Amino acid sequence: MAVIPDLRTRFMAAPLQTYLREIKKTLQSGGATERSYYPALKRFLEDLVPGITATPETKRIECGVPDFRISRASSHGPLTVGYVEAKDLEKPLDKIEKDALRSSPSTVDGEQLKRYLRLDNLLFTNFLDFRWYVDGERRGVVSLAVVDSDGKLGIEQSDAMWLTDILAAFLNHKPQDVSTPKDLALRMAKLTHTIRDIVVTAFETDKASDMLRYLRGAFAKTLIPDLEKTEKTSEFADMFAQTLAYGLFAARCNHQGPGRFRRLGAAREIPKTNPFLRELFDTITGTRLDDEPFAGFVDDLAQLLADCDMAAILEHFGKRTRKEDPVVHFYETFLAAYDPKIREMRGVYYTPEPVVSYIVRSVDYLLKARFNCPAGLADTRTIEYERIEEDGKQQRRVKEKAPRVLLLDPACGTGTFLYAVVDHIRDEFKRRNDAGM
Repeated sequence: MAVIPDLRTRFMAAPLQTYLREIKKTLQSGGATERSYYPALKRFLEDLVPGITATPETKRIECGVPDFRISRASSHGPLTVGYVEAKDLEKPLDKIEKDALRSSPSTVDGEQLKRYLRLDNLLFTNFLDFRWYVDGERRGVVSLAVVDSDGKLGIEQSDAMWLTDILAAFLNHKPQDVSTPKDLALRMAKLTHTIRDIVVTAFETDKASDMLRYLRGAFAKTLIPDLEKTEKTSEFADMFAQTLAYGLFAARCNHQGPGRFRRLGAAREIPKTNPFLRELFDTITGTRLDDEPFAGFVDDLAQLLADCDMAAILEHFGKRTRKEDPVVHFYETFLAAYDPKIREMRGVYYTPEPVVSYIVRSVDYLLKARFNCPAGLADTRTIEYERIEEDGKQQRRVKEKAPRVLLLDPACGTGTFLYAVVDHIRDEFKRRNDAGM
């Protein structure tokens, strides 16, 4: 990066000296906590790269949010660059990282870091040691100083230059371009996981907002009766996070401008043909979301969707031929990245459109040729049948009517077959010039 040589010169002068002086002063004051060092770190990072803002998330930390959000000013508003998770001075980062890399971390710090490693760009520090991660992969480690037995800072001069490179790369990081459904699904899944985890923590620590409690009650009333039980917290958090993420994707698919796609106003992009999602989305993406601990990650989702090559992504779903609905069929790709077990349980598997079309046309032909249904799948006639009804000790025959052609999709999944059947019937009526508008 062209900016690094300039940074190195500045780093070895005022910013580094100021940072170490403030760390030393705080250390010697006695009784310092992790948050006591926040002002020094904030100033240090902001002095290194013009336009960078390091925002301490002090009101949201208890809900499982990293300590700092790093953003850069742009013509579209602040854009997230990355996150910083800080631990108290001299806390062993190596030990925490090793625990985080286990399948089931044994410490709170390890479990926390494991979640944060899903983030695209993360700096992990105890104010003297720094570790930089991109998509969970460690890119650099450096120790700036150590505290000796007398409580004095010993500067590691040889490592100072490496810290220049690490911080410059972290603060100037730009994620890779997203142009395929798989890439988008993976990036969306990581952010959705983070939102879900924060919602779970908010309920577990009794920090859940009135909005979250209201929505959980509404979901329980209309969808899942026992959703308000304590053991169902993760299930609600999962439903909520997926609704947010997938609603934003649906809104982005319909975004025509003017202006850049953003979280605020995204509800207007939801088709009016889906009033439930439109109304729900207006509630959970509007200004009421601003004070939620996960609000920044929702904005990150919107930023990701705004920056991705949506035209290239939609091509994979036949958008240009109008044969496939990307909002429906992308869900399989997203769910495979987000939680394959849920995908398996719900049977969310998309059958390619040509295969579905062949099956639907074959069933229609057989109904016409072998089952005396001239209209095929569009047959609206009924048949009469008898059933036995018991009334006490007596039985009687009851005549009833049922559709001659009845469609049943026991593994509905994304609804591909039902959609294809309705589309086929519509074409039948169009051929008869009886399709209406």
